Amino acid sequence: MNTTNSPPLLRWVKSSYSTDNGGACVEWAPAHASNNGVVPVRDSKRPTGPVLLVSTDAFAGLVALARSAEL
Repeated sequence: MNTTNSPPLLRWVKSSYSTDNGGACVEWAPAHASNNGVVPVRDSKRPTGPVLLVSTDAFAGLVALARSAEL
């Protein structure tokens, strides 16, 4: 796991678990993940803020946790 500023030229996708009314807005860059095996994750409300870089296995664990949580 690593944090950095947003790598340039990434195509960000908002998580389907995020809401349009300012709720937990998480974005990730799937093309970068496919090409590099590392998943960039950021807060969509802070597009120039820090980016969390996680392994694809760690990201899969985060998705599984989100799916199992009661919302």
